[in-house]
This record gives sequence, structure tokens and C-alpha cells, in this order.
Amino acid sequence: MRFTLLSRSYCHLCDEMLDAVRPLAALRGADVVVVDVDADPALEQAFGDRVPVLFAGDPAGGAELCHFRLDRARVEAALAGAQAASD
Repeated sequence: MRFTLLSRSYCHLCDEMLDAVRPLAALRGADVVVVDVDADPALEQAFGDRVPVLFAGDPAGGAELCHFRLDRARVEAALAGAQAASD
């Protein structure tokens, strides 16, 4: 499983979400990819100041799990669903 975190360099909420999601992902062998919204005009236009945003998968086809603050229950549910699908 892979999570995508839309972030920007000067965002303390982004840093907090990354610090919170990494250990959860690591427990289940999931990857966390950080994407700078300011480096992609389409993402910046779509999400603007609504970062951080965490997706299960990628922003184009994945499910948005949470924004601003980590929703631990949704992240754990996504991890459990991915585990069940691979069993």
C-alpha cells in the first residue's frame, strides 16, 4: 500500500501529519510519498491552502483519507483493507 501526502515546505500541519502517518505506515509495510503541491500547478490549483491532504494511493485515483489533521481511524481502516485484500 502507498499513501500520498500533499504537502508544502512551510506548513507545520504538513510536518505534523507526516510525523503521525509514518509510524502507522511502517507497522504495515506501507510507503508514504510526499508531494509538494507548489511544484505541481494542477495540484496547487485543486488544493490551494487545503493541505496537508492524505490519500490512500495517489491524488488522481486514490481515496482522500483526511486533511489538516490525521484521521487515525481512517488510516488504520485503509491499512486493514489493503492487508485483507492482499491475503
